[in-house]
Amino acid sequence: MAADLMEIDDSLYSRQRYVLGDGAMQQMAQSSVFLSGMGALGVEIAKNITLAGVKTVTLHDTKLCETWDLGCNFFIRRDDVLNQRKRVEAVCPRVGELNPYVHVDMSSCPLDDNIDLSFLKKYQCVILTESSLSLQKRINQFCHSQQPPIRFISSDAYGICVRIFCDFGEAFEVSDPTGEELKEIFIQSITQDNSGVVTCIDNQPHGLQTGQSVIFREINGMVELNGTTRQVSVISSHSFEIGDTSHFQPYEHGGFFVMVKTPQIYKFETLEQQLCDPQVLIPDLSKPEAPLHIHAAMLALDAFQEKHGRLPNIGCLEDAEALLKLTEEVSVTHKNKFPVNAELVRCMSKTARGTLPPLAAAAGGIASQEVLKAITGKFGPLQQWVGCGAIGCEMLKNFALLGVGLAKSLGEVCITDPDLIEKSNLNRQFLFRPHHIQTPKSTTAAEATREINPELQIDAHLNKVCPATESIYSDSFYSSLNVVVTALDNVEARRYVDSRCLCNQRPLLDSGTMGTKGHTEIIVPYLTESYNSHRDPPEEEIPFCTLKSFPSVIEHTIQWARDKFESAFFHKPSMYNSFWQTHVSAEAVLQRMQVGESMEGAFQVVKLLSRRPSHWEQCVIIARLKFEKYFKRKALQLLHSFPLDTRLKDGSLFWQSPKRPPTPTEFDVKDPLHFTFIVSAARLFAEIYNIPFSEKDLSEDAVSKILSDVKIPEYRPLEKSIVTDETAKKPDQMKMPLSSEEEREAIAQLEEAISTDGVTPESLRMNPLQFEKDNDSNGHIDFVTSASSLRARMYSIEPADRLKTKRIAGKIIPAIATATAAVSGLVALELVKVVGGYGFESFKNCFFNLAIPVVVLSETAPVKRTVIRNNLSFTIWDCWTIFGHEDFTLSDFMNAVREKYTIEPTMVVHGVKMLYVPVMPGHSKRLKLTMQKLIKPSVDRRYVDLTVSFAPETDGDEDLPGPPVRYYFNKSMAMDNT
Repeated sequence: MAADLMEIDDSLYSRQRYVLGDGAMQQMAQSSVFLSGMGALGVEIAKNITLAGVKTVTLHDTKLCETWDLGCNFFIRRDDVLNQRKRVEAVCPRVGELNPYVHVDMSSCPLDDNIDLSFLKKYQCVILTESSLSLQKRINQFCHSQQPPIRFISSDAYGICVRIFCDFGEAFEVSDPTGEELKEIFIQSITQDNSGVVTCIDNQPHGLQTGQSVIFREINGMVELNGTTRQVSVISSHSFEIGDTSHFQPYEHGGFFVMVKTPQIYKFETLEQQLCDPQVLIPDLSKPEAPLHIHAAMLALDAFQEKHGRLPNIGCLEDAEALLKLTEEVSVTHKNKFPVNAELVRCMSKTARGTLPPLAAAAGGIASQEVLKAITGKFGPLQQWVGCGAIGCEMLKNFALLGVGLAKSLGEVCITDPDLIEKSNLNRQFLFRPHHIQTPKSTTAAEATREINPELQIDAHLNKVCPATESIYSDSFYSSLNVVVTALDNVEARRYVDSRCLCNQRPLLDSGTMGTKGHTEIIVPYLTESYNSHRDPPEEEIPFCTLKSFPSVIEHTIQWARDKFESAFFHKPSMYNSFWQTHVSAEAVLQRMQVGESMEGAFQVVKLLSRRPSHWEQCVIIARLKFEKYFKRKALQLLHSFPLDTRLKDGSLFWQSPKRPPTPTEFDVKDPLHFTFIVSAARLFAEIYNIPFSEKDLSEDAVSKILSDVKIPEYRPLEKSIVTDETAKKPDQMKMPLSSEEEREAIAQLEEAISTDGVTPESLRMNPLQFEKDNDSNGHIDFVTSASSLRARMYSIEPADRLKTKRIAGKIIPAIATATAAVSGLVALELVKVVGGYGFESFKNCFFNLAIPVVVLSETAPVKRTVIRNNLSFTIWDCWTIFGHEDFTLSDFMNAVREKYTIEPTMVVHGVKMLYVPVMPGHSKRLKLTMQKLIKPSVDRRYVDLTVSFAPETDGDEDLPGPPVRYYFNKSMAMDNT
């Protein structure tokens, strides 16, 4: 399949599709890009845009491979240097391997002031790196003058500083400036007034800004608003004005609004114009003048190169002063609009010939995202400059280029990841290739990283980092590390690693991305707070009654369908297998049931056994009965229990927003959605019961023939209670009491199964199905999408397409290579500071959103100190220590704490176990017991961390807090640990 067919390989691009959308993906697949300069910055951009999936990339460079390229270009090898290959010749085939849908070619023709630029007309975007300012201005002017304009980006990285410039023409249209997903917000009220006020239900924040527009739907009473678009004027976070509503009918109830995204036009100036009056992005709000400092220094560096034909020499004081003088001249020429930072200029001069790979990675990620904006019109572009100075596969690449963990220096990088490589990983994890699919991520990444730097010592593990692997990643393991770097998407895993780093006083560099957004957090012992010092807001749970009976948005129906999959095809089969592994004889189970013995799960298991199908046709029938239950009888029962005119105690209608009354669905085999549900459900039932089926069995004719003979029992409404309380939790079916009738039924079913030879080793086994979102041939997403869409229809909710359903049901985190590269570069920069022993003020946390774009650097949170009393305080990083021995008693421990820290201990707790609380009966006797006997440590346990409370200085006050007290069972163990 060629990229220009505009078909999207979801198995490769699925995570990126959720970031960009199909429209942007198709535009990329038709776009050609010219990229000049194969240094550290250029190769980063080449990697990112090739992974993204443009049609054609032309890589241009005229230089030969040199030794120092090995330290900044991850696609150049030692052999390339020895054989004097051109950089572009070495890089081009390796970039081409990243994406089979992208055509990568190369050029090494000189690009100078005399070249005819008409060859650029075939490209939609031109990117220049390592180009002179005069050439940048000439090419930018040419691109700006074309109709339509060729989008132009230039970027430079010199030592500690980088700059990026964008010019997309005088009228660049952006279809979606933010990329944020539109949400339906339900309405509480609308006033009938000259300026009608809309209030959101339950004071839900609307997230709107004055001047934006919304469209209204499903309003009762003020129906004139339905389907209309109104511009808003924000009053508060949950209310806004929409203009005159005084002539409309009064608002009654219900309805929702959705923000309308309107295209925006952005005007760009040329590089020549912007040099004098730059629009700059300010990454560090504490240093708003920094971008102009860098701009002035970079302009001076351009002048230095034009004057001397070279960059300043490394560490040369004379060149540094010359550059400073040029910078001061630049400032004067521009009427002192550009302030001069002498320290920055001198540092840039001394380092300009060098390259800092993490800085190139961060800048390359930002620049690459601007390339994608240029050719798709998706997301707000950079206007027009960003300048700054100083995850996973990207991390390893940065470590390799920096020389982290070199064997000759007794260094090592230890990595762990339990996952195997999937095709979707290839879109952003550039160390992997198609032949690596289904191999371990960690070992494959290690092998690929050694190609970048053969001297790297790397130890690859396949373990999950969690309490279950604590014997592998013990305290002694953490104590052996200089720094811990994580890129985890699980909050609990992050909290666990943070607690281990805190316990062992080790720095932690944490990072993560979601789509175009990224963050880094730097945690340094005794200087900063820890990850656990702040709490993320809890994940919002959908109430049980909403999922079961009252969905109002598509997320509810998707979660319901996902739950149905888990229940029918995983949990029930797993429970079934577990039961029969415990109770190996059906006859013994029957005897115990007959004498009234309660066995957890017996009723559900017998029910599954008695209804177990043995042929494909029976699986189709089960699927048809499920359709009837889910999409017709459920609606009929709800409307029986709550007729449309039902009112609450306050007189308001029961069925009002956000509750939607269901409409029963009549089965129609000709409806593609109905048919998809039947086929996908039937094949999943066949798989859990190990029933074979063929492709012919799945055909419309074969399935329709079976369905034509299915008899649907007559529906009779039940008089049962339906949960409406949003605080109610889902009941545990396994633990619910059985009625005597249900018990008799289960006994009769098991008796019949035994008497008719229905109990065989095969019938006592099922095949649980783990939900797998990335295999389109297994029918899992087919089932969830069709079930969710049918339920959405039943409740008059706009259905979601397969792609959106897959993202929500599979809890897929959108991802794109540009953000991954940027966040990894930022983390690696902080790594340099940590291992270099830099001070607190140098560390920076970062949040960015490349879509808007915004980059915010902020100071890390300083560690808080808790004062116990004068001259005695502690932080989260502190841990008091007591050394014991085999006969050391609790009383000895208390005395040791008192003597060492001059404070009276009052209570001692180990985990959740209270070792000593004076008011507890019998606890005073424990003072004579040894610590070994009280704690009962495992054989290899060296110490325990105890929570100790201390007596207040004044009677009546609360006990004083203190840090953990680490008790070593003997002093030699403490020495071993260090």
